[in-house]
Amino acid sequence: MAEMSIEQVTTQLRTLGVRRGGVLLVHTSFRAVRPVEGGPLGLIAALRSALGDEGTLVMPTMTDGESIFDPASTPTCDMGITAELFWRQPGVLRSTHPGGSFAAVGPMAERICAPQPLAPPHGPDSPVGHVHDLSGQVLLLGVSHSEDTTLHLAEAIAGVPYSIEHPCVVEVDGSARTVMIPETDHCCRGFNRVEAPLRARALQHEGFVGHAQARLCDSRAIVSVALELLASNPLVFLCPPEEHCEECDAARASVGRRR
Repeated sequence: MAEMSIEQVTTQLRTLGVRRGGVLLVHTSFRAVRPVEGGPLGLIAALRSALGDEGTLVMPTMTDGESIFDPASTPTCDMGITAELFWRQPGVLRSTHPGGSFAAVGPMAERICAPQPLAPPHGPDSPVGHVHDLSGQVLLLGVSHSEDTTLHLAEAIAGVPYSIEHPCVVEVDGSARTVMIPETDHCCRGFNRVEAPLRARALQHEGFVGHAQARLCDSRAIVSVALELLASNPLVFLCPPEEHCEECDAARASVGRRR
């Protein structure tokens, strides 16, 4: 495959519908996007160029929660090379959640990375929630809605009946302490059920960015469609019992135990 220039990728992003001056939350697999001039940093440059100086770029920078979180040094876990390099760039802010942090750069970065409660990690007062409040867009670049954290926001708004607790190390009075953080966790493959209604209503723009299939939606559209699905079936995003998905079975078993 031919390497694409930063300018070409910028053009693809604008053609897809990325709004200049807007807020853009990006989930990406650079393996799907490459080769791009400048590698992952070239992709970041293209994203920032498409948004312009008045735009704000946001990416997840979640960690394993196994040590005290330092937003200036703790590496990401399973977020991909693009997100890992992004938060390390000059001028990029990072939120302080010990497990579910995000990074942002641009005029709205401080608001997006404002202090948030431990639970839920992706609730209304989280970076994902702030992107939603700011009428931001969500770009899935080489990944599907199964990686779309905005759907966890919808679960939080809907008050879904399942919740799983995960241990996370936090600092309390200068000492490390493990706390249990509840979240709406499952395998997330079921999140892809939002795609059909988004497409049917022309709420999802699709095309190529780099060499990757890209999906672009308004955050509010994703949440609106998800809330409709959850209103009909609060367990719609869980794998059915006959699939014996360990993570979704655990979420289903938590129903009724949620505090």
